[in-house]
Amino acid sequence: MDNLRFVLIVLFLWLSYEIWHQWQADYGPKPPAPVTASQNPVDASATSKPEEAQSPALANASAVLGEALKEGQRITVITDVLKAEIDANGGDIRQIDLTTFPKEKDTPNDPVRLLNDAPQQLFISQSGFIGEADKAPDPSSIWKAAQTGYELGNGQEELRVPLTWTNNQGITVTKSYIFKKGSFLIEMEQQVSNESPSVWKGRQYMQLQRKQPEKKTGSALSANSADRAYVGGVLHTPEKKYEKISFDNMKDNNLSQEGKNGWIAMIQHYFMAAWIPSAEENLHFYTQSLGNNDFVIGVSEPTVEVAPGQSPVFKSRLYVGPKIQRVLENIKPSVAGAPPLDLELTEDFGKLTIFAKPVFWLIEQFHKVFANWGWAIIFATIVIKAVFYKLSESSYRSMANMRKLQPKLAALKERHGEDKQAFNTAMMDLYRKEKVNPLGGCLPILVQMPVFIALYWVLSEAVELRQAPFIFWLQDLSAKDPYFILPVVYGVSMFIQQHLNPQPQDPIQAQVMKWFPLMFTFFFAFFPSGLVLYWVVNNILSIIQQAYITKQVEGRSALFVRGGTSGPGTGGGST
Repeated sequence: MDNLRFVLIVLFLWLSYEIWHQWQADYGPKPPAPVTASQNPVDASATSKPEEAQSPALANASAVLGEALKEGQRITVITDVLKAEIDANGGDIRQIDLTTFPKEKDTPNDPVRLLNDAPQQLFISQSGFIGEADKAPDPSSIWKAAQTGYELGNGQEELRVPLTWTNNQGITVTKSYIFKKGSFLIEMEQQVSNESPSVWKGRQYMQLQRKQPEKKTGSALSANSADRAYVGGVLHTPEKKYEKISFDNMKDNNLSQEGKNGWIAMIQHYFMAAWIPSAEENLHFYTQSLGNNDFVIGVSEPTVEVAPGQSPVFKSRLYVGPKIQRVLENIKPSVAGAPPLDLELTEDFGKLTIFAKPVFWLIEQFHKVFANWGWAIIFATIVIKAVFYKLSESSYRSMANMRKLQPKLAALKERHGEDKQAFNTAMMDLYRKEKVNPLGGCLPILVQMPVFIALYWVLSEAVELRQAPFIFWLQDLSAKDPYFILPVVYGVSMFIQQHLNPQPQDPIQAQVMKWFPLMFTFFFAFFPSGLVLYWVVNNILSIIQQAYITKQVEGRSALFVRGGTSGPGTGGGST
């Protein structure tokens, strides 16, 4: 039992170190970005491979991306949650500031810039049509706007920003971005008016272009593609839900596949951009490496024909904003009866989603009551502790019985000296005689570990808890405790718990375990304070429960030694 408990604690310590290491890699201080001499975008046509020409989306949409990044007239759009810049060169959204999400809590006027056309932070949205030369707007086409600034006014629910392109041969395309109050979802309508004497053919495409950020050094925990703070592409179809297409994947192979009812995205920690086509069938999904660590992920719709005199409208949607579960869940398919979009999967809780989602839901329910994520974590911890109360009670009772046997175990060790085999045999005989399960005390660690890890992922990934204040000095539950008060309290609580547990018979293990409270205090000093808050509350509740049960077991044992019996008023009743 001692060896197993020791191994579990060492495993827990190692896991804590790995999580701390990954937390530092994800959210610790970052080195300054290198300054490059060239500010010119790369011409993607120079890096295209012959086989890529088979895809019209790649050949027509991506081949001139370098030219499309030339700057033209800028159209500024301001809503209550976004500030966007659309470039007339390409008619694309080049910049979006999330005005309700500051980069840092103490700089509220410096918002997160999610879309950005700065060369070293390149992340832009593009759209248009693939068709015959000079008959469809491509990423280098020049669009015209009626004005250079639009702002959502008080009482206004919707803001429409139209851009027009014409080839002077009777083809006019009107691209309209529709912004709505309080929404990060931007609707796009592209109307093709054919006043020419011939049939117009083309297919709508939407894509995201991004430069790969510098890779971070990680630990064993960050060795696979399911890491937290994943930055890269995502492809979702009903057949292959939430498929990550990393930059390395894009570099190795150009994706080219057909699908139905899908969407594409570029995601990062807390935020994302995603194109959601309206067409149901025959969607073509693609990626391309443009060189210079620039990558494209996109989707094109089926080819359509527009007869002379017709003006059909092609719709799609662009989400640019935070990965808020309930907001993403409420984005429904454009066509009734289509499969759900599952955009909420981008708030990735990893392999322990089966634990993380219920934990997040529970915390969310208490947040609705208290409007404070700190109190929500505390009361969720109480509920979790109550759910596992009977299991913990059985485990603590087993540990109390083990404590009761400590004098007898010490006597056995003294009697058998260095003969470990004889000591182990006598020890197991004693356990059987006293009806004590030596593995019972390990259960609390096994039970709490998945919840602990799941809550780490929740606090790491849930943008709802980003910069969330609690009380007093704790003003950001997703960051470490600035004064290390909670980690110290945690270390003290762990020290108290150790003295309630049976001590290892191996003196080396006993000495090593004495250092655990100090080591865990160090590791927890760099964990998000919300996670440490959970663990402190959990430890305090565990101490109360364990102390109560230990007192019951040891009190009843003392009464039997004196020849007494359990009964009212004796303190020896069972629970």
